[in-house]
Amino acid sequence: MSKLHLVFGGRVADPQGMDFVDPANLDVVGIYPDYAAAEAAWRASAQRTVDDATMKYVVVHLHKLLEPAASSQ
Repeated sequence: MSKLHLVFGGRVADPQGMDFVDPANLDVVGIYPDYAAAEAAWRASAQRTVDDATMKYVVVHLHKLLEPAASSQ
């Protein structure tokens, strides 16, 4: 199975948390086939908003959500 990674971001209530204030307007950057590509996309997106402390971009490991038992091995 591919190790897919999702990169998305948006405005958060607290810069140290993950509570997105407007989930309907998240910026979905894309889905990537490996962590290296996802990290590059994450870095580019995060760099564009570096001066806005309430904007946060994250990498989600989709393969861990699709097969949770396999990721715990």
